[in-house]
Order: sequence, then structure tokens, then C-alpha cells
Amino acid sequence: MSEYVIEVKELTKRFGDFTAVNRVSFTMRAGEVLGYLGPNGSGKTTTIRMLLGILEPSEGDAIVLGYDIRKQAESIRPLVGYMSQKFALYDELTMRENLDFYGGVYGINRRERPGRLREVLDMLGLTERQNDRAGELSGGWRQRLALGCALVHRPKLLFLDEPTSGVDPSARRTFWDLIYNLATNGTTVFVTTHYMDEAEHCNRVGIMFRSKLLALDTPGCLKTTALPGAAWEVSPDHGGASLVTALTALHDVPGVVRAGLASDRLRVITAPNAHTAESLKRVMNGAGFTEATIERVEPTLEDVFIALAGHDVVV
Repeated sequence: MSEYVIEVKELTKRFGDFTAVNRVSFTMRAGEVLGYLGPNGSGKTTTIRMLLGILEPSEGDAIVLGYDIRKQAESIRPLVGYMSQKFALYDELTMRENLDFYGGVYGINRRERPGRLREVLDMLGLTERQNDRAGELSGGWRQRLALGCALVHRPKLLFLDEPTSGVDPSARRTFWDLIYNLATNGTTVFVTTHYMDEAEHCNRVGIMFRSKLLALDTPGCLKTTALPGAAWEVSPDHGGASLVTALTALHDVPGVVRAGLASDRLRVITAPNAHTAESLKRVMNGAGFTEATIERVEPTLEDVFIALAGHDVVV
């Protein structure tokens, strides 16, 4: 038996002349939390739908839990959980009734179902609100319930497609705590997101852009290998020149790969060995910022993403 839960080779999907996923290859081990990071329309959902056997690939192959997605999709589906971007909850049913319905859909027999529902309600912190109707829930509670419906049958592999989109930061943190509890207990999790900070929580991160998987590695390795040069925070003084003037001055400097606004500071990426704090200080002095401070900082996944995807991308 393979050591991998998912094996993907040159997976491609075309819709007419449009290529939604272009020659994607990767592997995933059991117990891993793999983040698929990219903007809307980059091919993340299409990748998941092919791995579930919902869409047939135009080219390439994939094995999920030992089964071929082209020939054995019906054997894959009972073993996985899938929480789509618009997961179907029944608003007139309570939390418990929704879980019970999906338990039946996934084939949990009636004798075992009550015990499993109690486990899921307790795991997700839903017990006290189990009799609330789904239609009355806020976004964060609806997402928790949708997660419960996707895992009620104890799937070995869980696909979560933009699970925290549209919920507040507190609910997002709670949701990620739940994801890691699942992984700790042996569930493998494939999660898509366009939030850079969420991707930091994953064991490995794949960066998708315009249908291509540009890189896949741990967040730490991506920051050290995929991002050339160094990252800096530049805090101009509030004297004669404006923040925009400082930004313009940095754009014209050789060795500056990217400069952008970051709150009341500037975020600057420089080419390898191109600049020091002292050389950037001289640039700022020449632009009229005599009291500017320059600090070298750790790169972020946003820095990596922009470096890989191109400077014109909006994140």
C-alpha cells in the first residue's frame, strides 16, 4: 500500500478553451493538514472536485485513498468528507436534525447514530445549541455545523473548500482549532483558503495562481527558498515628504524588487545581497525622510505569494 493518502500527477481540467487546472502534481500523507492557497478562480475548487470524482480530468491521474479517481470514484466518496463553499444546510431543521440527516445519507445505521451525533455535537461545541434551527445561526455557527455534517461518518480524509470565508476573525480561530483537533486524532485535512494568515497554520502549503501550482512546501521552507532576497519594514518620519513620496522613491531604486504600503509603514522586498539597512537609510534620506527607520523582518506568505505570482497580483 502507498504511503500517500493522495497522489496527483499532471492533473489538468479544461472547460472549452479555458484551462482551470494546469498539470498539477503533488502528494499528501496521512494526518497532514495541507493548505491550498490562492485567490478565487485559481483552480482550487476544481482540483477538489476532480479528486472527489465529481469532475473528470482532461488529462493526468490521481489516486485518493488507494482508488483511481477516474475508475473508482464511487469507492472514494464514502471514505471522505466534503465541505463545499456553499454547504447545503436545511434551515428549517435544527442542528441535531441536520446532523442526523447527513448521518443517514452517509449510511450510519439508526442504532449507532445517536451516539455519533453526541460525539460530534460535543466535539464542535454545539451541544447547548443543538435544538437551534440552522436558519437562525450566524456565519461561524453555520460553518461549525457544516463541518459536523461533513465529518459525521468519521471520514479518513476531509476536504474543506474555503471553510472560513465570510466569518469573523474569532470564528476563524475557533474553526482552525477544530481542524487541528481533527488532525491530531488522525483525520487528514485538505483545506483551501485565500487568507494568508490561515495558510500559516498548515503543515504544508500549495500556492495556486492562474490554474498552476507554483510551489508546495512547509510555510517556513517557502519563506526561505521561494522568496529571493530580504524583507524590510520602512517607517518614514512624518516630516516634509509624504508616505506616497517615499513609496515612489523606493520603486525607482535598483535592487528593490517590490515596495508597498503596509498600514503606516512600507513593506520592501530587495534582491539577494542588494541592500542593507544602511543603504536603504541613505535612499530614504535622499527622498527627504531624514528620521526614517529601517528594520529587517521575517518574510510572510504574502511576500512569497507575490514573488511567485508576479508583482501585479492583488492579494
